[in-house]
Amino acid sequence: MHQMTLAEIARGLADKKFSSEELTKTLLARIAQLDPQLNSFITLTEDLALEQAKAADARRANGETGALLGAPIGHKDLFCTLGVRTSCGSKMLDNFKAPYDATVVSKLAAAGAVSLGKTNMDEFAMGSANESSYYGAVKNPWNLEHVPGGSSGGSAAAVAARLLPAATGTDTGGSIRQPAALTNLTGLKPTYGRVSRWGMIAYASSLDQGGPLARTAEDCAILLQGMAGFDPLDSTSIDEPVPDFSANLNTSLQGLRIGVPKEFFSEGLDPRIAELVHTSIKELEKLGAVIKPISLPNMQHAIPAYYVIAPAEASSNLSRFDGVRFGHRCEDPKDLTDLYKRSRAEGFGPEVQRRILVGAYALSAGYYDAYYLQAQKIRRLIKNDFMAAFNEVDIILGPTTPNPAWKIGAKNSDPVSAYLEDVYTITANLAGLPGLSMPAGFVDGLPVGVQLLAPYFQEGRLLNVAHQYQLNTDWHTRSPAGF
Repeated sequence: MHQMTLAEIARGLADKKFSSEELTKTLLARIAQLDPQLNSFITLTEDLALEQAKAADARRANGETGALLGAPIGHKDLFCTLGVRTSCGSKMLDNFKAPYDATVVSKLAAAGAVSLGKTNMDEFAMGSANESSYYGAVKNPWNLEHVPGGSSGGSAAAVAARLLPAATGTDTGGSIRQPAALTNLTGLKPTYGRVSRWGMIAYASSLDQGGPLARTAEDCAILLQGMAGFDPLDSTSIDEPVPDFSANLNTSLQGLRIGVPKEFFSEGLDPRIAELVHTSIKELEKLGAVIKPISLPNMQHAIPAYYVIAPAEASSNLSRFDGVRFGHRCEDPKDLTDLYKRSRAEGFGPEVQRRILVGAYALSAGYYDAYYLQAQKIRRLIKNDFMAAFNEVDIILGPTTPNPAWKIGAKNSDPVSAYLEDVYTITANLAGLPGLSMPAGFVDGLPVGVQLLAPYFQEGRLLNVAHQYQLNTDWHTRSPAGF
């Protein structure tokens, strides 16, 4: 049963080939057996999962249907979950049990999804490797010596290792798409505002967006259907009708205009990945797509702009973790200043501290105009580049990452080299666009992804292109040895 996709599980449950309770018990046993190798979960919720599975079976027995009804999933550990530890991968929140469900959690629970637990992640979603977690690094199931990508690396590793069919993630600068690429999954970052951020612990509020990680585009469509929708509790949620994301999966790609930016093929790109991207382009051409060279001239400024804006917002968002109301508190503080200083120094790891310091500096009185304001101007130029490109093409295609997964610890002494791994993904966050990564081959036995970008609220088009590609290739069907 563990090899089934979400779509296959939905059909199996509908045909009464197995129950949600049987499936849930099977996957919980598999997690207990295999996850010690991966460290992909922070908290397992066995009792809750079995309770939800029994309830889903009862709903089906009463005639209710639904693609997610009884389907097991996992949640990235920054979605607040009532009564369950929600740690954000940090010592700061190691003892925090959320007093409510995030909107994403409650929507998926209402759809009948069964939550098996909370997945490991980079601390406060800051990282590209899932090495900054207080609970230890997550291992890539394709090679246990390598990273799975971050910050949604726990969700990605768990799905890739067939511990569960799909999981939620969040994407601030590529944190769904990058781990999807490094673990042979399909991962989708929706349009900013498509999925509610209420109850999702914030890193950078103007960039964060929740989305699905699964093995296929079809499965991402099913999970996104349960996650998306307007939420009055979230001031950044957009009141846009939610289409049936599965409705147009089988639409022909005949005449689809795909733009390929020349800036995506710079000297930092591994030539073997470039070759796989070109192979993917040829496959899409066979399906009727028309390829057009385009330019995104301001992409070169994306990394510096992002690493001013995101830390600035993080320094503001993380100021609430002060040892007073919730989270880690130091022992025997001398006074209030000592409480603040020691609680934050003890609770936050090095990467989080680094970004808070950078962000506070960029927002300080003497430097706000020189750094933060300039970064926001670059952000607008990047958005304008995309708007101009989408006047000429329907979809933009390129590599998801410049390199395959690197060895655990290889970039620890050089954080900037890890930041550069997000070079192709962060532009979508800066512009608020939807983006998808899909499996496209292997380099040295490690998976490689191809990224698709679309205009606002065109998630259905991304899923359509990825689904048609997956009907004609088999990369997404391959699973790591031993799992």
